[in-house]
Order: sequence, then structure tokens, then C-alpha cells
Amino acid sequence: MQQIKKIDLQKFSNNKLSHFADALAIEEPLEIRLNYGNLQNRKKMSLAVTMRTPGNDEDLTTGFLFTEGIIQEKKELLALQTIVTKHEASKGNIILAELSPQANFDPATLERHFYTTSSCGICGKTSIEAVQQQSCFDLPIQPFHLPPAILLTLPDKLRAYQSVFAKTGGLHAAALFNNQGELLIVREDIGRHNAVDKLIGAALQTLPFPLSNYLILVSGRAGFELVQKSLMAGLPCLAAVGAPSSLAVELAAEAGMTLVGFLREGSFNIYNMLGK
Repeated sequence: MQQIKKIDLQKFSNNKLSHFADALAIEEPLEIRLNYGNLQNRKKMSLAVTMRTPGNDEDLTTGFLFTEGIIQEKKELLALQTIVTKHEASKGNIILAELSPQANFDPATLERHFYTTSSCGICGKTSIEAVQQQSCFDLPIQPFHLPPAILLTLPDKLRAYQSVFAKTGGLHAAALFNNQGELLIVREDIGRHNAVDKLIGAALQTLPFPLSNYLILVSGRAGFELVQKSLMAGLPCLAAVGAPSSLAVELAAEAGMTLVGFLREGSFNIYNMLGK
């Protein structure tokens, strides 16, 4: 699936215009549809549309369903199918998720799931309470620990695997590390929340949950929604190359998550390091 588009443009530098070949990260919509209910009365619905970089779409769908509380474990997702339509614009951009009849899915509860933008208008207390109601796992009593010398090496390890970012400069990334600092999974996307969903969706296929012995590193800032999604997977530590938001710090403190920001250039800030 194509992730990069090459274009010719004009570049102004040294007081002159010149022709320049550039590479752009592709952004396309992905529609997630659900097929759910008991076998005698299956129902279909369009669940969400997210703007993403094509690639790892099954991971993205799986991770989105999990981090939004629509499925609680891997076995509740029976199959994923890319829908073929007559419209060229939707080619490869629709996925149908087949939920198990045993999945406890109620469309009436969706409103409390989808508040992952900064302009959602929901107060911090309400947001944190909603995440606590959704979360599948409690974090370990002991905080996640990784020696500072190892922690400082993680951004370079992540950057080495950011293949599309290296060509475009336009993608976010999320990486999963174990408690020895070994990189296990990397996912990229134009949306930072999509990169995390892709990562968690991939982990759900290969690792036992909760992810109590792992750290997630994100290439940008740490917003509330990234802490929320990490907590849904039981991740005890979130590290970010950029800054956290105030609500991200509040949610991490409430949950007992270790939150690290500005992990770059030989230093980092610890915003919370508490056991629950």
C-alpha cells in the first residue's frame, strides 16, 4: 500500500526560486464498519472514519476497537475484511470488523468513547472518570523502571526504524520497548493517535495482555488521548520526545502511570512516577 507521494515543487532558498523534488506522506480516510450481534440477528453499522497513512490498517482497526473499549480481548474480533466498492476513492479504505456474538458491544455507549480530540469540550474530571470506567486493567503496584542511561537511547532506536518519516518528515511514530530497552514493535502514521492504535493492535496479535512489562515511546507530544490508549493496554510507562499536556499528566497521576516528557538531547522530565 502506497505511503509516499512524490511531487515537484518550487523552493525558495538563498534569495532564489528553484525546482525541487519532494516526498509527501499520504493521508487518506479509513472507514471502520462493524458487524455485530447474535448469529440470528447480525447488525451492521459505520463506526468511525479516521484520517490515516495507509498501511497496517488491520493493526489500526484492531487497536482502535481495543483502545476505545469496543472489544476487551483478541478473541472478540473474529475477522477483518477490506470492502471492495465501485468507487475509486474508497478503494482499500473501508474495513469491516466482524465481532464475536460474545462481544459485549452496545452502540448506545459509543458517545463516551469518542472524545479523543483537544476540542472535545469534556472537562478533565469527566474524561478521567470515563477512562477509568473503560480501562480493562490495573497498572502494577510497582512503577515501571528503566535505567536513565538506557531510556536516553530509545529515541535514536525509534528514529532508525522511521522509514517513511525519514523520507517525508511528516509522520508520527510509536514504539514498544521491553524493560531491557529492546525495541519490539514500531508503527508510523500521520496521526499520533493512529500510530499508537496501530502499535497496540499489532501487540494484541502477538503479546499477552496487559502490557505490564513494556514501555511505549511516542515521537511527538504526549496528549491525553495517548495516555488513555496506553492505559487501556495496561502500559505502565509512556515516554514522549515532546511535551505532555496538563490533562495527560493528571490522568497519568490518577492511574499510577510513569510519564516521561522531553526525552531528547541527553535529558528528560519525569511528570509522574507513582505506583497505583
